[in-house]
Amino acid sequence: MSERYIRQSVLAEVGAAGQARLAAARVLVAGAGGLGCAVLEYLCAAGVGRIEVLDPDRVELSNLHRQPLYRMSDLGAPKATAAAASLVALNPEVSIRGIVERLTPLNAAEWCAGADLIVDAADSLALTYILSDECHRRGIPLVSASVLGLAGYAGVFCGGAPSYRAVFPQMPQTAGSCAVNGVLGSAVGVLGTLQAHLTLAQLLQLTPPVLGRLVSVDLATLRFGGFDFTGAREPAGAQLRFIAPEQVLESDVVIDLRSLEEAPVSALTQAQRLTVEQVAGEPLPEGARVVLCCRSGIRAWRAGCMLLARQARDVVLVAFGA
Repeated sequence: MSERYIRQSVLAEVGAAGQARLAAARVLVAGAGGLGCAVLEYLCAAGVGRIEVLDPDRVELSNLHRQPLYRMSDLGAPKATAAAASLVALNPEVSIRGIVERLTPLNAAEWCAGADLIVDAADSLALTYILSDECHRRGIPLVSASVLGLAGYAGVFCGGAPSYRAVFPQMPQTAGSCAVNGVLGSAVGVLGTLQAHLTLAQLLQLTPPVLGRLVSVDLATLRFGGFDFTGAREPAGAQLRFIAPEQVLESDVVIDLRSLEEAPVSALTQAQRLTVEQVAGEPLPEGARVVLCCRSGIRAWRAGCMLLARQARDVVLVAFGA
């Protein structure tokens, strides 16, 4: 066994068998931002054999306070390739692949195929539901985390446990962002490291199992919480699902919920411009699929719930910013 891993392999919970299990694992990490940097660094250092990281963004100066994989020399470089280069320098024994691509409803199945575990570190609620749906369908564990300000959570879904939808059947009415609401770099590090620990614990099959567990952290009050959700039931009836803009059909009724100030030109040329409130009063189309669009997916979700409550049969969502 490599001396590199001796301090963890001497643990009874790891040992030679556990280290071999890590070396044989393939993990897909969606997102190389604040959460992703912490996850990637610890998975690589622990000897997880194959790591693929997807991220479409480039390194910006405002990233550096919470994304320590990157240096000033990385400014302007794609995060996925810069992260991969940093990780190879940390541990050349691990196979690292950086993919400069956004994970979408169109390619989620392709990228999830063959992975032993998926890490959701992309900071997009729409993407969390997309990944959860795919992982639930395939029986792959999903380790998802979120952090804003000084608080956040991490949990292990799917793969034999209830899906993210089972625990969070509804999107929130609003969602914050690091750019608008702010975030402390150390808080991101704590949640990202917790997410890495849950990933390693799941791969090592530690007991008690982390599958079906959620841990919450409030770093303003230094309080930890959480709960077991193994008994959560999958939601019944029609469910709102996300599709990619490329999956919109000419026969669809498309409603773009963004204002003209927010998006002067819609990417979907046949789109009507309505507010969420206006959708509630629109007559239901007969025989056509309704596509609801916005930036984050939250407004589209709210409007979709209104249509489902009115017995609409075929409603899908597009999140342009996912």
